[in-house]
Amino acid sequence: MRIPRRLALALLSVAAVLAQQPPPIVSPDVSADRKVTFRLLASNAESVKVMGGDMPGNNQGTAMTKGEKGIWEVTVGPLPGGAYRYTFNAGGLTMLDPRNPSNSESNNNVWSMVTVPGDDRFDTKQVPHGAVAAVTYYSSELKRHRRMTIYTPPGYEGGKDKYPVFYLLHGASDSDHSWSSVGRAGVILDNLIAEKKAKPMIMVMPAGHTNAGGFRVPGGADEFAKDFVTDIMPYVDKHYRVQTGRAHRAIAGLSMGGNQTLAVGIPHLDKFAYLGVFSSGLIGEFGPTRPGAPVRQGPSFEETHKAELDNPATKKGLKLVWFGIGKDDFLLKTAEGTVAMLKKHGFDVTYKETAGGHTWLNWRDYLAEFAPKLFQ
Repeated sequence: MRIPRRLALALLSVAAVLAQQPPPIVSPDVSADRKVTFRLLASNAESVKVMGGDMPGNNQGTAMTKGEKGIWEVTVGPLPGGAYRYTFNAGGLTMLDPRNPSNSESNNNVWSMVTVPGDDRFDTKQVPHGAVAAVTYYSSELKRHRRMTIYTPPGYEGGKDKYPVFYLLHGASDSDHSWSSVGRAGVILDNLIAEKKAKPMIMVMPAGHTNAGGFRVPGGADEFAKDFVTDIMPYVDKHYRVQTGRAHRAIAGLSMGGNQTLAVGIPHLDKFAYLGVFSSGLIGEFGPTRPGAPVRQGPSFEETHKAELDNPATKKGLKLVWFGIGKDDFLLKTAEGTVAMLKKHGFDVTYKETAGGHTWLNWRDYLAEFAPKLFQ
């Protein structure tokens, strides 16, 4: 059968358009054995790496191989179950994965993110799920609007019950989005609550940075601590159905957030019955930190807060002080020194060393272990 000339021309036109379209690319591609294949179309690039420090064996990036039609590809893993941030480095240019809409925010940049199933604590399962919301509030201390991320437990929207509150703080360079994205915090609580291993609770994840420059060491004016006590806590108490009082309030954080937990918690022990410090301590007070890290100036935390550290009245209602850190963490000496200082002042501290270093591989584990200890 002869094809009409007009139809033939139309078919040729469609074929020409399709020929100019980039080939279909799936990235990231997660296999059943927890290996992840990354792909990037970059025909003119001379080299491409996938960067993601939390991926085991990928601290310096993993080189990708250029294949047909300019598609670069590499497979890593198998990886432990969890979430991983990554970017591509194409000839010195850092970029997100253009085929992946899943992302995780930091203080001043964004990462692509891949979730690898295979860990019963972090996998999204068929259980009742809570809600995670981005909440805007006005900080009277900082004179501007700020954002925090808040998790409410399953059934909160349709119920009338009041819940205890857990404040969970992120680390340096991260944001209020980090714990709920790469940290899987909402999923962890969903699973723990469904298994009746943790009490239903409201989890508040504020923005720990008050500027783009990042972390401020102890000793100076702590803008975050003022914002936390003056604006964040009152906002939560007013807008959410919370159980008030010290016994119904916990605070914990990783790295910078662990330092902030102590900076907020110790001077306000009348407000918190549970303190958790992940991969941290009083940064700049004990032991070495990374090159270029800020150094404390002025009186030490111990000197500044001696009255609170030695107050028997506030210690009496303190139910848990919990530290967790990896044996390869660069803040190990900081954590050890902080724990020793607290014990010297009569605090009962639970201290745990695990394998690994300063990564989300540990922080998710610590949250999954810490949360069931709250409000029991």
